[in-house]
Amino acid sequence: MVASDYDDHDRAVVKIIEDACYVLHGTGDDFDPLMRAIGDARVVLLGEASHGTHEFYSRRAEITQQLIEEQGFGAVVAEADWPDAYRVNRYVRGALDDSDAEAALSGFKRFPQWMWRNQDVLQFIEWLKLRNAAVPRGQPKCGFYGMDLYSLYTSMAAVLDYLNRVDPDAARRARFRYGCFEQFEEDPQAYGYAAGFDLGRTCEGEVIAQLVDLQRRAGELAKRDGQVAEDEYFFAEQNARLVKNAEEYYRQMFVGRKDTWNLRDTHMVETIDALVRHLDRTRGGTTKVVVWAHNSHLGDARATAMGERGEVNVGQLCRERWGGQVFNVGFTTHTGTVAAATDWGGEVERKRVNYSIRGSYERLFHEVGLAEFMLVFRDTPRVIQPTIDQRLERAIGVIYRPRTERLSHYFEASVPRQFDAVIHIDTTSALMPLERTAAFEPEEAETFPSGL
Repeated sequence: MVASDYDDHDRAVVKIIEDACYVLHGTGDDFDPLMRAIGDARVVLLGEASHGTHEFYSRRAEITQQLIEEQGFGAVVAEADWPDAYRVNRYVRGALDDSDAEAALSGFKRFPQWMWRNQDVLQFIEWLKLRNAAVPRGQPKCGFYGMDLYSLYTSMAAVLDYLNRVDPDAARRARFRYGCFEQFEEDPQAYGYAAGFDLGRTCEGEVIAQLVDLQRRAGELAKRDGQVAEDEYFFAEQNARLVKNAEEYYRQMFVGRKDTWNLRDTHMVETIDALVRHLDRTRGGTTKVVVWAHNSHLGDARATAMGERGEVNVGQLCRERWGGQVFNVGFTTHTGTVAAATDWGGEVERKRVNYSIRGSYERLFHEVGLAEFMLVFRDTPRVIQPTIDQRLERAIGVIYRPRTERLSHYFEASVPRQFDAVIHIDTTSALMPLERTAAFEPEEAETFPSGL
């Protein structure tokens, strides 16, 4: 327990939060106030303060299940690669490709594998499969989709596989265009380095030509066999669009971070928009979607230091595109454990999360003294927003470096302007990867760090 080191003003702020928050008890009606606040929102963004925390994933799944069951949400869109997530989509909607959820998740092979191949996602996928199986014939089932753009080579393979089945001549043209990448041996960063520093010709023209070629024949290809053909065409078109955007992303990687960040988050929102329009058209209604991603993607960038650097993100772009139809929820924690790596490409480890530092939202929320609570800023904007505006906020991605935490994992933000609601879980635990390495020590074998 961290002793309180706040002054009278901060203690007054803690009391305001205590009076305004909803205490979460782990019961079925915990999130009813959140459901009321969400109302008729069409796009609900559910964040996470790390990519490896069990409670973030499990609470997010609980909220998503309630949105699907009670408010008719028809799609979950995750910070995951499009082709890998689409395999899960086929499974939860009744395709016979995979025998169980673990097999359906086996497409997630690249680092960080544990981000989607873990027990919490597995349980949600099994729940969604059973829920969809109970949907009456002819009624829409809830799907699971990805919106990220890292799957350059996997998406090229998916385009070629589709065209091989529907148009072998078009497949030969696509294979010739995508052959531009062959010399890089399926290493997109090697391509990005060569293209970014003018060490070889780029493949920009080829990937654009392939997308245009596919789109030009949309009407013919998508109408061959009703709904199934239209879904398959949409899957292929999204892969072709992803290849185009991923080529630009890797080409810009060695130029500047802002460019690649903005490209990636813009691609994510374009994917959400394309999916919503596709589902609206094929289902004949208004589709509501839940989006799963890190807080740094979903909290409005204009309320953070990111915005000051010229970066945009999914939260900002969604608000600009859908306005009041967007509702976003962030998560925070004070301490506990997390599944993360020390370096990019490294093994997943169970790491202790340092106590949150003074001056941060996490420490402020810890001082409230509750194990778990929720603040809905739309309920109390005049009370909460002015009193807790602008503090440090912690973000742990797939990498966690406790020794340099202040520099590596904190940034300036205004949580009440970032999010419409925030859920604080004071002590959290690492999620359980489906593949556990030797570095993933048992919980009881760890000792708590002394440094803050």
